[in-house]
This record gives sequence, structure tokens and C-alpha cells, in this order.
Amino acid sequence: MIKFLDLHKINKRFRGEIDAHFKTILDSGWYLQGAQNEAFSQNFATFCGTKYALGVANGLDAINLIIKGYGFGAGDEIIVPANTFIATILAVSENGCTPVLVEPDINTYCLNPDLIEEKITPKTKAIMVVHLYGQATPMEKIWALAKKYNLKIIEDAAQEHGALYQGHKVGNLGDAAAFSFYPGKNLGALGDAGGVTTNDTALYEKVKALANYGSDRKYHHIYKGVNSRMDELQAAVLDVKLPHLDADNERRREIAGYYRDNIKNPNIILPQTYDEQSHVWHVFVIRTPRREELQKYLEDNGIQTNIHYPTPPHKQGAYREWEKLSFPVSEKIHQEVLSLPISPVLSADEVKKVVEVINEWK
Repeated sequence: MIKFLDLHKINKRFRGEIDAHFKTILDSGWYLQGAQNEAFSQNFATFCGTKYALGVANGLDAINLIIKGYGFGAGDEIIVPANTFIATILAVSENGCTPVLVEPDINTYCLNPDLIEEKITPKTKAIMVVHLYGQATPMEKIWALAKKYNLKIIEDAAQEHGALYQGHKVGNLGDAAAFSFYPGKNLGALGDAGGVTTNDTALYEKVKALANYGSDRKYHHIYKGVNSRMDELQAAVLDVKLPHLDADNERRREIAGYYRDNIKNPNIILPQTYDEQSHVWHVFVIRTPRREELQKYLEDNGIQTNIHYPTPPHKQGAYREWEKLSFPVSEKIHQEVLSLPISPVLSADEVKKVVEVINEWK
């Protein structure tokens, strides 16, 4: 069986370094907000090209903390893509803000910049761009709109570690960015973990305090905060893997390139990219109206796949108030997408087999 994602094989490459770091942490007796977090935060900020990076508990918290850090709340609107994973929207709702859904581009699956301005109102405070599936959102028009209407740009970069846009790393394309380091990400921990990057000193200091019970120093609480801290073990794992991220992403690009050059089945719609360096191929997403049939066929032929994502947020029970809304582009994407195996440890023979099996499907 060709696994959709072989996390054991991915992490086994770093076993010796991880073991050594874990021993250091265990021997130190210091498990939170210590040297490992400081090292990873500095290294990840340098990697992204930002002044600051902060480790938090998970990607959802990272978005939530940015919104909270800017003081957005009841009555404020935040523009979000209609086809994102629900976590993006949950963070907006959690802060009492109103998510304003905008359709994606059917070709890139990212937020369609041409549809944003018509949704901007006097209540709009921010545009949340989701760099989906590993591809950076085209930003020129979004930058212009943010400047014109004095809006913040928040990046949901949960799937984009290392992607470049016009020479800048994702995480440094807006006012602040939220990352997830969930184990299956291009840069993944061994459990839940997340991060925030920004060049905004005031926001960084506030988010740092908010994530630590609203405390700027021990037993001194200046905000109604939360407990959202990356532990030392996860920080160590991420710091071990970070120097290898660009090479791993390059291997993903090679696999994606092979898929795109060699999958010739007319029943398959292949993913598009406007710039190869803008995409780190977190997932390789194809489309077909016969998705369930294709998924079963691939499973029967020893190939695991996944669906990112089967149901759009406005059709989820959590947002019953939106059940009558129609977002036909998002709905089409969610009905047709299927993710093929892609990772830096996928072998050439496995990649070749995926292509051969798909090309034989009728």
C-alpha cells in the first residue's frame, strides 16, 4: 500500500537528533517557555524573514490570538475564503467577529482577489488570506485593497511553510501570520503546535502575553488571556526539522512536477500554479466529478488518498445560519477534490505507480 502520508518514515530521518534534544530537555527539568522555544522562535522568524515568531499550542490558537491581539470583536467583519478549513472561520467567530465569505479562484483554490472589494463595508477590519494546499495567494490586489480601506492582512499559513511569493516567504506577506505545525504539515511537530509571525512589535508583545494567561510577567495579568504555549519537546522537534524544510519542499515540487507532466487521464483536472516557487505542495489536489469512484479505485489498487475537504464551512452544522447561502465555486471544489500521496519520502517507484494507475482509470 502506498500511504497517503508516512509520518513514521518522515520523522525517522531525524530520530537521532530528536532523541538527543529530548534527553537535554529531560535532564534540564525545564519543559515550557525555555531555551528550545527561544531557539526555534528565533530561527523560524529568520526563516520567514520577520522580526518575530512565537510558538503557541496549535494553528487555531494562532489565528485566534492574532484576532484577539488586534482587538477585533463584536460588530467587526473579517473577510475569509469560502472554501477554507473550518478552523479559519472558527477563530473569527470565537472572537465575536462576523466571517464574510468570499469565493476562491477555481484554478488556484485561493481567495479570489477580484471578488473582495464588493464585500468590504465600514465594519470590515481585516482580510484573512488562506494560502491553501501549499500555494501562496496572489497578493498584489489584496495589498492595494488593504491600503485603500485601512485593513489588516492576516495570513492563515497553516499549509504553506516555506512558500515564496515575489521573493518573500509566506508569513511575511501581511501584518501577521498564523502557522500550524500539526504532524502532517510540511514542517510538522510530534503533536499539536502552532506559531505566529509578525513585524508588528506591539502585536507580538500582546499576543505573547495573551497566550500566557494574559501575563506580561509572572503573576501580573494585563489581559484576559488564555493558555496557549508550545512545549519544549515540540519546539525541539521543529528546530531539528527546520533546516531541512527547503530541501523537503523541493522534493515535493519534483513529485508534483512529475504528476503534472505525466498524468494524462482526460477525466482528471490537475492543479495549476502561477509560479512554481509560490507552491510547496502540502497536498497535491486533483479534481473529478467522479471522486468517490476514483478514490475507491485507487484504494483497490493499493493507493491511499484523502479529501481536503469534503464539506465547505457554510454547509457544516456549526454554521446552520448559513445553510441557505450559495457559494457554487466552493461547493464544486469540495465535491470534486481528491488529494494524492505526496511527501519528501515518497519513492520514485511509488510516484510512478500512482501515475500509471490513474492513467488506466476509465
